[in-house]
Amino acid sequence: MLLALASVLFAVFVINVSIGSFGGSPFLGNVGEMLLLLAVSIVFVAAVLRGEADEKIRQ
Repeated sequence: MLLALASVLFAVFVINVSIGSFGGSPFLGNVGEMLLLLAVSIVFVAAVLRGEADEKIRQ
């Protein structure tokens, strides 16, 4: 679940950057992009740590 959320948030970031690079007006500014990447990083790390904890329990 967390990995899917990280993927969705990263996809939003990629779409925003793509819109800006093709000359459009991105819907997030610099601070918004930074906060979005921070959220992606936090959720991704939480997903990895949860996966490792689940793996440790299975062993």
